[in-house]
This record gives sequence, structure tokens and C-alpha cells, in this order.
Amino acid sequence: MEGMYRGNGDPTALVDAFRRAAVLVPVTGGGLWSAALGGVRWIYGFSSEVALARFALTQETSELSDWEYMTVFGARLLDVVIPAVQEPAGVALDVGSDRPMIFPPVMGIVPNAVALDARAGEGMFR
Repeated sequence: MEGMYRGNGDPTALVDAFRRAAVLVPVTGGGLWSAALGGVRWIYGFSSEVALARFALTQETSELSDWEYMTVFGARLLDVVIPAVQEPAGVALDVGSDRPMIFPPVMGIVPNAVALDARAGEGMFR
């Protein structure tokens, strides 16, 4: 991700690395923690317990031990969870950190059937 922040990263390599990574996803009310912004449902994910704990400090419940979370590979989030949301959705990684990253619902990141930039008539949300 550092290369992306310096402006010389490889977006494809970044997505590939995310797909292979174990991501911590907070669970609340029986579902994955998410928020809607700009017409997209963003599922919150964290690259480490440290990143999740830092985020937890900004919320009502500041103790990480009070948080339930599951560990999911990035590929499963992008290929299985995002299509199951039934509305435009992406992943917001390390929200609240100094190095957040988003994986929006576009071709090359999520399946084309749910990508917002899929050609008219081909995508689920067109």
C-alpha cells in the first residue's frame, strides 16, 4: 500500500495482495459492520488487531475485548460477501488510520455482475 500512497503503486498488485490477506471484520447485530456513504455500502475491515483497536478507541466501546470480529480473506469479501449485499458495496480497510484504503465496487475489484462501472444491462445494479 505504501507505493499507492507515494503515487507509484501498482493497483492490480494492491488488489491481489488484499485478496490474499486475512482481514478482520467487526460483527454487530448478527451482520458485518458497515456504513452507507455516497450510495455505496462500505464493509469495514482491518489489516490487524492493532488497526482494529485504534478504530475501537474512536467508538463508544473502546475495549477491543468488547468487540466481536471475524477473520475473512479479502477474496471472500470481494467475491462472496459483496455480491450478497444486494446493493452497491465495497470494502473500507483500516478506517480511521493514517493509511486507509478503499476497494470500491468496480470491475477488477468485485465481480463484474455487481460492479458499478459494468456496461449498461450487464450489472446487477443497472
